[in-house]
Amino acid sequence: MELKIIKTDKRKTLPDDSKLGFGTIFTDHMFNMDYHPDRGWHNPRIEPYSPIVMDPATMVLHYGQAIFEGLKAYRNESGRIQLFRPWNNISRFNRSADVLCIPRVDEKFTLEAIKTLVSIERDWVPHSHGTSLYIRPTIISTDPYLGVRPSHTYRFFIILSPVGAYYPEGFNPVKIWVTDEYVRTVRGGMGTAKTPGNYAASLFAAELAKRLGYTQVLWLDGVEHRYIEEVGTMNIFFVIDDVLVTPPLEGSILAGITRDSVITLARHWNIPVTERRISIEEVMEAHEAGTLKEIFGSGTAAVISPVSHLAWRDKVITIGEGDVGPLAQRFYKVLTDIQYGRAEDPFGWVFPIDEE
Repeated sequence: MELKIIKTDKRKTLPDDSKLGFGTIFTDHMFNMDYHPDRGWHNPRIEPYSPIVMDPATMVLHYGQAIFEGLKAYRNESGRIQLFRPWNNISRFNRSADVLCIPRVDEKFTLEAIKTLVSIERDWVPHSHGTSLYIRPTIISTDPYLGVRPSHTYRFFIILSPVGAYYPEGFNPVKIWVTDEYVRTVRGGMGTAKTPGNYAASLFAAELAKRLGYTQVLWLDGVEHRYIEEVGTMNIFFVIDDVLVTPPLEGSILAGITRDSVITLARHWNIPVTERRISIEEVMEAHEAGTLKEIFGSGTAAVISPVSHLAWRDKVITIGEGDVGPLAQRFYKVLTDIQYGRAEDPFGWVFPIDEE
């Protein structure tokens, strides 16, 4: 397929790096591509950022058949731009497509489209420490039809947003609230897919957490309401008896790319790491016994997010002294050093947008 490029003649003003939040500012251009059963994926184009006009009966508005991804472009110390494990995001995008009955995209072409779009918008990649250009590939169903079935047509688009820290706390520890009343997903459902419905299902409990003074919700399994799964925006890790413990990928949580990076680094450093079911009772007992050393989350948006307090029922525990733990600090530094080109990349995770 030939990628058409139509550049805007109305450039926006670039934002001040020091004032960047998350997901509120968007660049000059976007990628669009359409799907029809007779033509497959076709008409790929980069064009000026603009609204998508939809019929009120468009299926995504009624039945939620949609998927998305999230990755970042980083500016390294020499000013060049690079991505972090983008092929893993695109592969997961296709796995989500399978779950939502959406036609797969060509992974090589998609990576080239992202590379071209980011290259065109290179001036939007911020320069300051801790900032990046967030990349959001999305597919939505577009049939104008009221009836429950997979759509026949789709729109694939990619938008870009210069961002700072995801959480207001930045890399400072966050407070997490555990719910054993509300459920986000179950095994056999859509928990493994990055689809809007999973996030819609998390909103009510997340708002309750905020009212109670907590940053996010830690979800338990949907059957026994005992076993830890993930936080609303990140996977979760525990350091117990100097072993790194994280819930396994058993069909109800997202296979995080940062999660996999943390596990890979831990094994590279000969840190014991295990993927197993862990109950909230075990976590509380480990804290009582003094063997719970750290809790932290991992995800593209925040990278590593240390947890200072964990609330469950009538108990609120402080992890360590409420500060950033040494392992969370180490993971954060090494991952961000690789992402920003400040350190060697022994795993081949970096994908350069600019050639040397």
